[in-house]
Amino acid sequence: MTVPPRVPLLARRSLASLLSIASLQSLPAAELALPPRPAEAPAGRSFVQRVTGLSPAGRERLAVQEILSGNIPDALRRLVPVTMEDGARRVTLQVAPDYLSVGTDSDFFLTPLSPAAAQEIADKLGAMLPTRKMVDAIHRAALVKLEPIRMPPDASMTTLPVFAEHSEKIAAQRGVGWPAGLIAGHKKDVVISSGLTPGKVAIYGWHTPDGKPIQPLFTGHAESWVDYSHGIRLVLRAVETESHPDKAETILADSARAALLSDEGAFLQTRYETAPPPETWEILPGVTAALDLPAETKGPVRLAVYALPNGSTIRHTMGRRVLPGDDWHYDIQHIAAQTRWLREHDRDLPPLAVAYLECAEKSWPAWRKKNGDSAIPGILAALRDRFPGREVRLTLTGHSGGGSFTFGYLNTVDAIPPEVERIAFLDSNYAYDVEKGHARKLAAWLQTDAGRALCVMAYHDSNALLNGKPFVSAGGGTWGRSHAMLRDLGKEFPFSKSVDGHITTHSALDGRARFLLRGNPDRAILHTRLVEWNGFLHAMRSGTVLQNEGHTWCGPRAYEVE
Repeated sequence: MTVPPRVPLLARRSLASLLSIASLQSLPAAELALPPRPAEAPAGRSFVQRVTGLSPAGRERLAVQEILSGNIPDALRRLVPVTMEDGARRVTLQVAPDYLSVGTDSDFFLTPLSPAAAQEIADKLGAMLPTRKMVDAIHRAALVKLEPIRMPPDASMTTLPVFAEHSEKIAAQRGVGWPAGLIAGHKKDVVISSGLTPGKVAIYGWHTPDGKPIQPLFTGHAESWVDYSHGIRLVLRAVETESHPDKAETILADSARAALLSDEGAFLQTRYETAPPPETWEILPGVTAALDLPAETKGPVRLAVYALPNGSTIRHTMGRRVLPGDDWHYDIQHIAAQTRWLREHDRDLPPLAVAYLECAEKSWPAWRKKNGDSAIPGILAALRDRFPGREVRLTLTGHSGGGSFTFGYLNTVDAIPPEVERIAFLDSNYAYDVEKGHARKLAAWLQTDAGRALCVMAYHDSNALLNGKPFVSAGGGTWGRSHAMLRDLGKEFPFSKSVDGHITTHSALDGRARFLLRGNPDRAILHTRLVEWNGFLHAMRSGTVLQNEGHTWCGPRAYEVE
């Protein structure tokens, strides 16, 4: 078989190979669920003129609008089946024949996009970005393999003129019209990867016709990095496995089947973030903070310092509406949504700010073991300094290992200072130790001022089962630590006890010291549920007249998730 002379850089394929691929690609194919191309829509070159002079964000916004309105080449709509195998197992993907473009078959602009913009389009179309293994399979299956075209590696590589020039060079490679079937080799793919960290983009590919990728998998660029070589190829999330429908993100999360689609093992997070990242800064090497600020910029402010639970990021802890392919960590706390609820319902109180504290180890107990406690007062001082000239009323709180941060702070002070008005442990008091003076300091702090409150939430974790077996000792979990803490504080002031269903409440000092202990007759793991079920709402209101108004701890979510 000869290669058509109009496309001199196509790879040569054997007749048997081409017939095999042609047979595969003759399977029923889906189409991108886009409206017809508007008659007045700009073609590729006109679109480039229209966005010239815009910021990268403005250019991307228009590109997303044009693509979702249907302004893409007609040939790009028809998806191509690609089958991948792992031993006896097979999965068939529906793959876009080329990278996202604005325009027509004969006048198009191959537009590089940030992962956030690409993900927005993918979400609307029931699609995802490929894995490295998918990119390799797509290149192997491609009927048209183009030679990568490199541009000078200088500052201009991230500019619109170079984007447009590269697109024109690729159009010249192809010749007139849009070749049928899969086209590959001319762009690096923006991919999903198990090694991707928040705030970064993963790229891979730019295969030469013999199948060798110029760009190995790279996750070092910030998510804002976009250069001329990047391309966005969509793959439908809906796939076929042994003639049964399935979802790509489900397969990728399954350690027994992930090898069908991934050569990096199983992973949960198969989407990029589409929301802008929170503003973060590094307080100390390895300690990152993010502030969720109220609208008010004057007067007293309540600052809740929320130390993150083990294994979670700031974005996980803030939470958001979960979409297919998202990591489950986004749906277990929803502190941002609970903060919005508190601001809406507690208007008579000083405005609420929340500072999220994340350490590099993703574990405050591990951070303390490595660094000690001496730096913790400085971390809190740096947070207070973000509110110059304002009275800052501190709440120290956190979930899981985040409680270790609060106990680390108690270890550094002889007495808890007056600016701390509330301390709340959301199933997080594992590090409580009477020998370190924790009970004595908490009792003295509570008894000195009637405006201070302590809230402890826990469940019967020593009764819980993981894979049919207990995983927490009777004394080491929050159930055991809470009873020890309650016993020690009870020596300083008396507690009353009340029972409501599964919840036993121990209260002292007119309700300012409260232990809410949930029984666990089903022996379930409720660690994150205690937070999700309005835990932060109750922590911020416990001991006040509002503590049961509009929400119930361990009841349905009172807040709306965005």
